[in-house]
Amino acid sequence: MHLSEILMHLGENREDYFNAVTPPVVQSSNFAFPTLDAFRHALASEADRPVYTRGDNPTVHILREKLAALEKTEDALVFGSGMAAISAAVLANVHAGAHVACVNAPYSWARSLMGTYLPRFGVSCTFVDGQDLAAVEGAIREETTLLYLESPNSLTFELQDLAACAALAKRRGIVTCIDNSYASPVFQNPAALGIDLVVHSGTKYLNGHSDVVFGAVCSTREQISKIFKGEYMTLGGVLSPHDAALALRGLRTLELRMERSHRTACDIAARLEAHPAVASVNYPWLPSFGQHELARRQMSGAGGLLSFYLKTTDFAEAEAFFDRLEHFLLAVSWGGHESLVLPSAAFYKVPGREDPPVPWALVRLYLGLEDTEWLWADLKQALDAVQH
Repeated sequence: MHLSEILMHLGENREDYFNAVTPPVVQSSNFAFPTLDAFRHALASEADRPVYTRGDNPTVHILREKLAALEKTEDALVFGSGMAAISAAVLANVHAGAHVACVNAPYSWARSLMGTYLPRFGVSCTFVDGQDLAAVEGAIREETTLLYLESPNSLTFELQDLAACAALAKRRGIVTCIDNSYASPVFQNPAALGIDLVVHSGTKYLNGHSDVVFGAVCSTREQISKIFKGEYMTLGGVLSPHDAALALRGLRTLELRMERSHRTACDIAARLEAHPAVASVNYPWLPSFGQHELARRQMSGAGGLLSFYLKTTDFAEAEAFFDRLEHFLLAVSWGGHESLVLPSAAFYKVPGREDPPVPWALVRLYLGLEDTEWLWADLKQALDAVQH
């Protein structure tokens, strides 16, 4: 199915709602039935028919259809946050005594889930360098039920060879799960490479307007049915119809936004690499990136997120760089229309917290939809001050 068909029309049966161009927000918690038989049939397929909005809702269902089609999977579920989606996908595929092999630099709360939370219930986890397939294979045990990937990750952008990881896991009867938030379904489709479960922080590119927090799991009907009957309905971390409508609004421009952010990031990354105040740049689409060839092989773009190291040994000088920026917002997250900077230095010297293992000179940039020259002028003046 063509990307435009998915983003603009799939699932939107306009004749059902007065031929409105925009799907309505069906803001109802409950749904009634004309006969007992109709009620019974709806209960038999509650994942696909509205009975109670914790299970299915007409507005939410359109979003599910679109996301499944975008990721080239059979079905999808949406959640109230990216971590709710990750947690559901992981919990559905572990049990007491099970083992998880996980890449060693996933999203911090995913690492907390697998490294701190799951061991409370008898699930162990090994963190491994996902860039090394032999190391991944070495981390797998007889009791391993899940291989968790994040390619690229969202700070230094290490990749895993997804086809090779999927083949390895299938030989061992292990379920694979990947966080695909960085690339989005526009630039990478892990299911097409053999990955079983694809999760997203839809807060990022999928929504794209910094006004909704949501998550998604895309997979086979079998996996989605298992999650629906278990973690989805039991834990109840679902997405509201109103937020689903905002996410549908965001999807309209997904392709355009991804292409614009990607172009800007490619330009800015090259300029940063040439600036004397920058030690190195992490961006999969740069020829100098260590896994550039793999990125080109399994992705069709890299989006707007990159990072670089300031060439300074002076912590105060690094702090001053961030305070000089005028056009970038200092904030977490990414994927919206606005350009952001996440300073690793912000996590240092926080009262009551240990300094993180991430170097304080690491700077993460998200390039949004603003003019490239306008953004570069801001970065350059701040970097020039560091240089001097």
